[in-house]
Amino acid sequence: QVQLVESGGGSVQAGTSLILSCVVSEYAYMRHCLGWFRQAPGKEREFIANIDGGGRTTYADSVKGRFTISKDNAKSTLYLQMNSLKHEDTAIYYCAARAGDICAVYETLYSYWGQGTQVTVS
Repeated sequence: QVQLVESGGGSVQAGTSLILSCVVSEYAYMRHCLGWFRQAPGKEREFIANIDGGGRTTYADSVKGRFTISKDNAKSTLYLQMNSLKHEDTAIYYCAARAGDICAVYETLYSYWGQGTQVTVS
C-alpha cells in the first residue's frame, strides 16, 4: 500500500513562513505527479500546487508567488514552502500522489492521500 505522511504544520502569525514535508512510500512509482491540497472547516478541498516527473510546477492563484512546491527524490519527500502566510491559508493540508503519467489539478485524479497536517494562521 502506498503511504504518504505529512509533517510540519503548526500555528503561526500572519506574514511568517512554514515548510511542510511529505514522505512518500513506493516513491519511484508515484514520481510522475505529486501535489498539495488543503481543506478549511466547512469548505471543499482545494488544489494548492503540484509537481510532475519533469519538475514542472503548477500553482493555484491564491498561493502563486507565496508558496513553492519541490521534491527530493533521494529522500522520497515532497515539500511545500509557505511564505507570507495569511489567515485565509488556515486549513488542513494534504499531500497526494497520482499514479498516472500525466499530472493534474483535480482532486479526483489523485489516488493516494496523506492524513493531513493542520496549519493555523492568526
